[in-house]
Amino acid sequence: MITAETRRRDFPSLRKLAYLNTAAEGIAPLAVRDALEQYFRDKQLGMDGRKAHAVQWEEAKALTAEFFGLTPAEIGICSCSSEAYNLAALALRLKKGDEVIVNDLDFPSGATPWLQQACPATPRVWRNLSGALRLEDLVPLLNPKTRLVTVSLVSFFNGFRILLPEVLASVRKRSSALVAVDVTQALGRIPLDLTGADLVVSSTHKWILASHGGGLVGVPAARTADWTVPAGGWFNLEDAFAPNRFEKAVSKPGAASFTVGMPNYPAVYAIRAGLEYIRGVGVKKIDTATRLLVLECLAELKKLPIELLTPDEPEHIAGILAFRHPKAEEIHQRLHAANVHVMSHAGRLRVAIHGYNTAQDVERFLKELRGALKAV
Repeated sequence: MITAETRRRDFPSLRKLAYLNTAAEGIAPLAVRDALEQYFRDKQLGMDGRKAHAVQWEEAKALTAEFFGLTPAEIGICSCSSEAYNLAALALRLKKGDEVIVNDLDFPSGATPWLQQACPATPRVWRNLSGALRLEDLVPLLNPKTRLVTVSLVSFFNGFRILLPEVLASVRKRSSALVAVDVTQALGRIPLDLTGADLVVSSTHKWILASHGGGLVGVPAARTADWTVPAGGWFNLEDAFAPNRFEKAVSKPGAASFTVGMPNYPAVYAIRAGLEYIRGVGVKKIDTATRLLVLECLAELKKLPIELLTPDEPEHIAGILAFRHPKAEEIHQRLHAANVHVMSHAGRLRVAIHGYNTAQDVERFLKELRGALKAV
């Protein structure tokens, strides 16, 4: 686990902060800074630096594969999760009459490609009930026309965690739809079992403590044909410089087709370093230690005059708690002035607890929150 000593050493910016906003931005350890500096040194070598870039690329893919439960050949890296979903929409080649199921606890990147007027499929919305996505509300939406169900393993909005095996079983029983799973709010925070998922997507600047500019994509070998992106580019093509290159373009199969141009190598270096750091600490250790903090924080939040948005169901809780208050922005400003960092948006406050957080962070947050509630 991250100790007091390694916390001071690896996360110097946390010496004065109670930082509880990893669901928006992770605090990168100094190992990520070192990786970005290594990128610059390698870039100074010009073309020769590409040999080092390629090594980092393969290492980042191998680490991602380890976390996703896939092989490196089943991993692609693009620029962000939004790009990944837009490319996935190209690969799916939806037609009029097809249906796609999204949900109202999802981040826009996973839902909006299917809501654009240019998308020929009909979107169906799996709506939450009291902050939870219930299978009994998904079932009526599923039918032979359903081509895709897209979900987040953990909701950015309120931290609700779906039980993926149950969702997959329900979808498989009633349709032949593909299931895309966004693990942005889970990767690096909770152990993952993504068995049966048809597409896995994650951003890289949150819980894995890396940088912006990365989108991790997992395509199981059995789903290669479903998720081969017919996009222009060069890095994603079988032979971009063949003699007949102006006659046809052929994408590499599956995950490799999601990297359409020159990789964002600075982000790749950071991804490798961030995942390596998380692996060194151990996701199970992170989850075990921080789960106690999350549940203790939840217990105290329930005593306060707020509207809790996170369902009080331990099996559906990961690292995020959320609540509403009419004076949310003023509360947020008071917390921030006290060096307690949480997220505030449209009346919603969100607390995200990671492995570098301590019991003292949570106690400080609750103390300042109680004071702010009295003051407003």
